[in-house]
Amino acid sequence: MLTVTLYTRKNETSSDQARSDLESLQKKYPHRLVEVDVNSDPAILKKYGDQAPIVEVGPYKLSSPFDKRKLTMTLGAASDRRGQLDKLGREDHNDRIARGGQVTFADRALYWISRHYLAILNGIMLFYFGLPILAPVLMNAGATAPANIIYTVYKPLCHQFGFRSFFLFGEQPYYPLEEAHVHGVVTFDEATGLDDLHNPASISRFEARQFTGNETMGYKMALCERDMAIYSAIFLFGILYAVSGRKLKSLHWMLWILIGMGPIGLDGFSQLFSQMEWTWLQAFLPYRESTPFFRVLTGALFGFATAWFAYPSIEESMSETRQFFFKKFIAAENK
Repeated sequence: MLTVTLYTRKNETSSDQARSDLESLQKKYPHRLVEVDVNSDPAILKKYGDQAPIVEVGPYKLSSPFDKRKLTMTLGAASDRRGQLDKLGREDHNDRIARGGQVTFADRALYWISRHYLAILNGIMLFYFGLPILAPVLMNAGATAPANIIYTVYKPLCHQFGFRSFFLFGEQPYYPLEEAHVHGVVTFDEATGLDDLHNPASISRFEARQFTGNETMGYKMALCERDMAIYSAIFLFGILYAVSGRKLKSLHWMLWILIGMGPIGLDGFSQLFSQMEWTWLQAFLPYRESTPFFRVLTGALFGFATAWFAYPSIEESMSETRQFFFKKFIAAENK
């Protein structure tokens, strides 16, 4: 027997007519009618709201306006296709039919995730950049053991150089290298007494990574300035996307490259290659150390643009998932 899904609007003449036509074709093309009100789910309303009534049967879809003749042709094509598949006896076809009538725990779990994925992503982002902020809070409170656990967990994920990290509870929010040329601040070199920090291969850089802070300087976050900006910006876009009702369209990939990838690549790679101490390169690219401002700016642009590029695409995929399971649940209830 065919399963026919009818997407309708309440108190709409064309929907009533489609329902009546399907009832009149029940004897000729036996089917189980599953009726879905487009107003019952935001994703279905967004996709089908302007097209209802809509008839779906197998791979065939009939959008309004249509008459009984078109409905008869659609049911006939679907019935012929179903009969051919039944004659072939394909296992995958029969398995899909069997699964279509069963609602499992996995179905309900996936449906729940598809509805709440944005809150899940926002929670993950908040947790991910929240723990690095908690680390200096714990250090300042004397809870060094749990703070050091956080530093250790994040160590494979970030270089954690003290001269490229934010500090809390100290005299300054950051302590850049002298080579960054940030005026009016005590440099990391001066505050710690570590020398030769401009050399990437020096032991001082390892010490700068291990250094978590002290009572005078404060205590560093477990992620560097740029990483904190990236994940904070992703979280910020997630909140704005939720407030907007998830209606923002995906950022064009060219704008993502221009706004997101360009600035962070230019700032990061120019710093990286300038510090390689390659003689042939120094004539074109003199030694430079980026500043906290540029790290935060480029990181925030990358994080915000990346989330803007990715989240609407995730929403589109999740919307299709919600529609699939919503339709399946209604079909199972009417079985």
